[in-house]
Amino acid sequence: MKNLFVGNLDFAATESSIRSLFEQYGTVDRVNVVTDRETGRARGFAFVEMSDSAEADKAIAALNGTDMNGRALNVNEARPKTDSGRSGGGGRPGGGGAGGGRQRREPRW
Repeated sequence: MKNLFVGNLDFAATESSIRSLFEQYGTVDRVNVVTDRETGRARGFAFVEMSDSAEADKAIAALNGTDMNGRALNVNEARPKTDSGRSGGGGRPGGGGAGGGRQRREPRW
């Protein structure tokens, strides 16, 4: 199984349009168009899962740099998530604690 990153997508790209593009090169297991949490609008990139590595490599070679709706696609193997990016703690020291509640802070002045 290979997970592919597809970047520089037109914001109007849909799961079905991406699936049909990649299915020319093999079986597509899943397409995930990443959307903005607040607006629900596509963010311009997606992930495509293909079960056969050779088919995924063919898709990368054929589609990377090709034009889709006036934009040159960036297609490569997705890198695994790392801890150095978003930690889920919101960048605040101390996190949220096991109780999930906030600790009261004294005023800064």
